[in-house]
Amino acid sequence: MSDKQGGCLCGKLRFTLKEDPQMMAVCHCTDCQKQTSSAFSVVAIAAEQAVTVVGSSKVYEKLGDSGQPVQRHFCPDCGTTVFTKADVMPGATILKGGAFDDTSWLKPTLHIFCDSAQNWVKIPDDSTKFPRMPS
Repeated sequence: MSDKQGGCLCGKLRFTLKEDPQMMAVCHCTDCQKQTSSAFSVVAIAAEQAVTVVGSSKVYEKLGDSGQPVQRHFCPDCGTTVFTKADVMPGATILKGGAFDDTSWLKPTLHIFCDSAQNWVKIPDDSTKFPRMPS
């Protein structure tokens, strides 16, 4: 894989992904719905050491479904959420799919928090589906 780059809307918070992500998923949790103002969030989950971030982020922390903290990192200028860290997933960086400069390679095959998916969203039959976060 060649390096994949991305960042926020204004370009002040950027990242480079140097390895293939460990997985790509669609999250239907209500926090992702609120955070994206949409029905879900597409994410690429990568090893922390494979991601380089340039620029400063502001962090919004909230307890996740696991009861452990989730930190959403967003640009303090334009407000774009670029990546997430979750204590329940140590050593991982959760990159927001829409923040990549080129999104054509994203192919999520995993859907999580399907119990809170919008009723008008059609989840592909060949996807792996979980009602909540898999453990």
